[in-house]
Amino acid sequence: MSTRRATEADLETLARIHRQAFSPGWSGEEIAELGSGAGVFALLIEDPVARAMILCRTVAGETEILTLAVAPEARRQGLARTLIEAALRVARKDGAQSVVLEVAVDNDPARTLYETSQFVQVGRRRGYYRRADGSEADAVIMRHDLNSGAISPYH
Repeated sequence: MSTRRATEADLETLARIHRQAFSPGWSGEEIAELGSGAGVFALLIEDPVARAMILCRTVAGETEILTLAVAPEARRQGLARTLIEAALRVARKDGAQSVVLEVAVDNDPARTLYETSQFVQVGRRRGYYRRADGSEADAVIMRHDLNSGAISPYH
């Protein structure tokens, strides 16, 4: 298993993994659009086929995890944690002071993963996610301080 930076040639692979993990998933064009800005990086885990991806953007000293996706057959093998750790290293190298993300309030496995990766809840967005059935879910905003590992929600 190896972790590497994704390139433009990987857009469809990133989209395939995202579509396997989310409904609706992002297309290669949507990922390309997000990835076209300054400070954007994507990482892939291969074994030898790509099974997991993370897409991040670093701006003004803060890295945002835009999405993290693991193919269903590769879940619960530590791939998401490996990607988070790799993204934190890239963020530090890129000069970020913190990393932020949003996660659905009812996505307990993801929230547990982030909490055990030293992310803390710092906010909430009401009705942020719209589900296929028309229902809505709040987004929990979480932050990881790259200097100490965690920060107060009042930082």
